Amino acid sequence: MSCCAPGAESALELDRSGGPSIDEIRLASRSLGGGLVQVDFAVPEVHCAACIRTIETALQKLPGVAGARVNLSTKRVSVRLREGEFPPLVATLSRLGYEAHLFDRENDSGKDPVLSELIRAVAVAGFAATNIMLLSVSVWSGATDATRDLFHWVSALIAIPALAFAGRIYFRSAWNALSRGRMNMDVPIAVGITLAYALSLYETINHGPHAYFDASVSLLFFLLIGRTLDHVMREKARTAVSGLRRLAARGATIVACDGTLSYVPVEEIAKGDVILVAAGERVPVDALVIKGASEVDRSLVSGESELEPVGKGTALQAGTLNLTGALTLEAVAAAKDSFLAEMVRLMEAAEGGRALYRRIADRTSALYAPVVHLTALITFLGWLFASGDWHRAMVIAIAVLIITCPCALGLAVPIVQVVAARRLFEQGVMVKDGSAMERLAGIDTVIFDKTGTLTLGTLRLVNGDRIIPADMAVAAQLAMHSRHPVARAIAEANRDVSMKSQILDAVNEVPGFGLEASMNGSVWRLGRAQWALDDGAEAMGTVLSCDGVLRASFVCEDRLRAGAAETVAELAGQGLVVEMLTGDHDANAKVTAGQAGIDAYRSGMLPGEKVARIAAFADRGRKVLMVGDGLNDAPALAAAHVSMAPATAADIGRNAADFVFLRESLTVIPFALDISRKAGRLIRQNLAFAIAYNFVAVPIAIFGYVTPLVAAIAMSLSSIVVIANAMRLTGDRSVAGKEPRVAPARLIGRPA
Repeated sequence: MSCCAPGAESALELDRSGGPSIDEIRLASRSLGGGLVQVDFAVPEVHCAACIRTIETALQKLPGVAGARVNLSTKRVSVRLREGEFPPLVATLSRLGYEAHLFDRENDSGKDPVLSELIRAVAVAGFAATNIMLLSVSVWSGATDATRDLFHWVSALIAIPALAFAGRIYFRSAWNALSRGRMNMDVPIAVGITLAYALSLYETINHGPHAYFDASVSLLFFLLIGRTLDHVMREKARTAVSGLRRLAARGATIVACDGTLSYVPVEEIAKGDVILVAAGERVPVDALVIKGASEVDRSLVSGESELEPVGKGTALQAGTLNLTGALTLEAVAAAKDSFLAEMVRLMEAAEGGRALYRRIADRTSALYAPVVHLTALITFLGWLFASGDWHRAMVIAIAVLIITCPCALGLAVPIVQVVAARRLFEQGVMVKDGSAMERLAGIDTVIFDKTGTLTLGTLRLVNGDRIIPADMAVAAQLAMHSRHPVARAIAEANRDVSMKSQILDAVNEVPGFGLEASMNGSVWRLGRAQWALDDGAEAMGTVLSCDGVLRASFVCEDRLRAGAAETVAELAGQGLVVEMLTGDHDANAKVTAGQAGIDAYRSGMLPGEKVARIAAFADRGRKVLMVGDGLNDAPALAAAHVSMAPATAADIGRNAADFVFLRESLTVIPFALDISRKAGRLIRQNLAFAIAYNFVAVPIAIFGYVTPLVAAIAMSLSSIVVIANAMRLTGDRSVAGKEPRVAPARLIGRPA
């Protein structure tokens, strides 16, 4: 039962709590574009849906806050702020009873302090429950008068330390909530345990025949078992995130301008710093090799276990393991902007989305506290009026308080999202938003970009020997200013061409069209024929022109991504509409579409035309998955119902996509679709079970057929059933059989 249990004993203001200052928060923030920044806090005391609602509601009321999302599994809060505005975030969290840090506090011993506390509490409660149960057997066997009273008093004494030590988890949580004028899911549990003990003590003082010390302590024992199992399963579900965090270097050796060496924490490494990485160490941030040669293990980045030789000029991502030689690197990004940090953020974001099912579960859980207390009160008054036995009325009301805890409902959605995100991560697919899986499961149309998506985008110029050297020199000089695949191919094919005699002025790239520059009073263009030539019909594809007159046409070859044809065939076999949209000319588009097995394609499309095509599908009620790469595809990725991009995509493309896949093969697309559909079914099953449980259990408890002990067992089992059902996703053979088996890409990550 992962219920709300803020552990801070008192709320301290920002200037007294030792929390991060405004300047520290500003430095830790990341720009999101559009005038927004994001800052992430570790909040270890977050435990349930009530915590989520409390924190998000409070933070979103602060001036300057554009949005707040709590991730229950990672216990982190992500806050989006308007640029330049930094309200008292930490002070607000502190007033609510939640201690916040800018970075997770790692435990160097590798132990889980929460799990250790839970195990100790389970042991104490179990020991006390066993001994009290043995004493109760004597009472049930016929002990009377003084003997019975003695056993009751001994049971009361055994129960006190058990409730004080093992029950402090619930009492602490309940007190922190009540002292701040709010309710949480631990309040009725704490009330139920306390009432059961108080009622038993009253019976003992008055020499009554019945006492419920065994029920009170056994109730606590079973609740703690359920919470411990919940904690263990949650940690198992998020091992992918914690594993990524452990791969991050804690610090690095920095070379100062005067040559002196110093070891600094990874958070203090800045862009441009010179870093020494010895053999056996991990690269701390995204960096460029400036000296040395070695072999590295990029399996974290690419999934490929084969060692890769690197040397001067090689780009390395954070988390890459250096194996055989020392390297001198130049940092190209800070730790918070590294590829490894981006993967961690994507994994953590998987649960943060507010999908339809998540919103339903959160709203239902929010109604829990007032409804359950009102139900218990009405039950007590009803039984008291009907039977006149306040003792029996109290026992039944306690059972109602306990059995109605909606932990199963609160866990129904997020636990499936976390398990599904982990399963996708194992196959190289990063999920940016939990709601994206829900949207992916409902698609009926798939649109592919061509260059860099269906193909690898590593083009090769095939007609360079038939182009005049002087024109080739101009084209190569223009191409050096762009990262477009055709431009790269032209530049790569002309590394040895001398361009010292060529002087181009003010080279500009026009997105979706090409490159333009002036030389000796003439305007040179490299790009689309329709744009570069006065008469675009004279040539097709990529051309070089001078003052609108054709000088050269370039023919490049590309190759399909691994698994492209198989992926298209499988998607079409599922009844999905598959179409290709490309800005390339028709001849190349026709060849690629034929190789991939796509019948419907459109060529020569500008970015706006791709968006319009997606909008046309949406107007017909179709839900589109857009798979694209590069700057030109970002608007289409954002316009689609759900979107995917390879990790080789430009930054803006990866940011616009809902999924990022790290491997070369496109077979991860149907795999992700299968996982998303399976996750949707499991979520619906969990919600149905949680709702059915409450519909059945609550009336049974109200009519007096459930004791507090049975109520505790039932409530614990309901949460365990929901978690176990979600864990089925890890062993589902129907999905496992479709896992991609192709080799991943050799170079994945931020483009150099």
